[in-house]
Amino acid sequence: MSSPAAVTAFVHARLFDGHHHRGEVGPVLVQDGRVVAVGDVEVPAGARVVDCAGGLLAPGFVDAHVHTVQGGLERIRCDLSEGRTREDYLAAVAAHAAAHPDEPWVLGGGWGMSAFPGGTPTAADLDTVVADRPAFLPNRDHHGAWVNSRALALAGITAATPDPPGGRIERDAAGEPTGTLHEGAMGLVTALLPRTLDTDYDRALLEGQRHLHSLGVVGWQDAIVGSYAGMDDPGPTYVRAAERGDLTGHVVGALWWDRERGAEQVASLVERRTAYTQGRFRATSVKIMQDGVAENFTAAMNAPYLDRCGHATANRGHSFVDAAALRQYVGLLAAQRFQVHVHAIGDRGVREALDAFAGLPAGADLRHHVAHLQVVDPADVPRFAALGVAANAQALWACHDDQMDELTLPFLGPERSAWQYPFGSLHASGARLVMGSDWPVSSPDPLAAIHVAVNRWDAEEGDPARPFLPEQSVALETAFAAYTSGSAWVNHRDDAGTITPGAVADLVLLDRDPFAAEPARIAEARVVSTWVDGVPVHET
Repeated sequence: MSSPAAVTAFVHARLFDGHHHRGEVGPVLVQDGRVVAVGDVEVPAGARVVDCAGGLLAPGFVDAHVHTVQGGLERIRCDLSEGRTREDYLAAVAAHAAAHPDEPWVLGGGWGMSAFPGGTPTAADLDTVVADRPAFLPNRDHHGAWVNSRALALAGITAATPDPPGGRIERDAAGEPTGTLHEGAMGLVTALLPRTLDTDYDRALLEGQRHLHSLGVVGWQDAIVGSYAGMDDPGPTYVRAAERGDLTGHVVGALWWDRERGAEQVASLVERRTAYTQGRFRATSVKIMQDGVAENFTAAMNAPYLDRCGHATANRGHSFVDAAALRQYVGLLAAQRFQVHVHAIGDRGVREALDAFAGLPAGADLRHHVAHLQVVDPADVPRFAALGVAANAQALWACHDDQMDELTLPFLGPERSAWQYPFGSLHASGARLVMGSDWPVSSPDPLAAIHVAVNRWDAEEGDPARPFLPEQSVALETAFAAYTSGSAWVNHRDDAGTITPGAVADLVLLDRDPFAAEPARIAEARVVSTWVDGVPVHET
């Protein structure tokens, strides 16, 4: 008969329990992967003692919308995520190309649109640092890619090439392609990319997981488990990691809804759910991308985008799935007990998603959610609570930056601009808030996102005197709850996301208590250790 596992005692901690900040409460005891006692207890003899030194002990962060394999792959390739300027990106590409002369393509990504006029880098620039072989570099939001002249030539993209369905080739005044491919136009090049080996995907997942754990993330929902933008389906990668015991995070996979197909794919999604669900990986959600992004005018809007002079254009963005068809598909997926996870950026995209959920019978507890929520018509805000649909916020985006000020605000106009990222209104209306990062679109650091949710300015480059729609901020408790118990809930982990007796011991220890400092200093906190099922997966 095996002896009981040793107790781990977290002492001298201040506590956030998943819902409330409780300050100093006494020891937190963990045994057999569960929290067994909180405060007002003696530390048993022989316990492993973790001295928290006044830092905050909280449930581990859960990222409700992330692309971990994709993020990890970019980290082991030409990683542009740390750059800020055109010069930064060109220097990084040049260094990578020089260090990897035998690679047939230069692959990677992570550039920001705000570094380039109009958000569109050119092949001519890229040719100055890599002309001997093709280059394909998606931007941070993966709704567009930067390619060089060699890639355009290999794909046969010329002035005579029509824009593909759901995509656009950036062109100059003469109609010649300039080097940026939007949305479906990326497929003209991705069809030519060399196959990524399973060993590379395995390495990417482990690097992505390591990075997330270092930021206090204990679990996540991978928002595209399917082939997309030159990436193979990461489902088999997760299965291999789960079978080997290498998957330390608790992960829900959102199976990709192929918008080129229809209801006939539901049966194959059911089959993939069964095949992929292994150990800590459960493929129980389906991701539908309803629209694009505002910066390239593909987010679905009820009213047209404006031009640079403030006049209405003829463009209202793209609904990638017909609204009537979306209602049908959501109904079919819910009938198969799938959670539905919808990408919706524009106010029309959000409304179409809510309309689809409005047709479902009540009581199924599938925990559907809509992610991003950049522009939400105020009339639709109370519908989230009324329909039981979670608001999946990427809070790091709710601030003034070049992308917002130069590529978004001028084209939305004053009224719609004031509807952006309405986290405060959603919370006040009773909506359930959950949070994620959309990494590698943006940083996966939960503390950076929580900082913006509370302050509405970016801790790294923002101006505290210029918050973005500060009336839509939320309290620190609300933001922490969204990133812990809220996101655990949306992943159907009802025994996680809190520090209460009986809860799974998925924990993060910070080096300080953000609740005890000025809100402007939230992002200064650092992760000391991360624990999954009572076992450390990251320690500084």
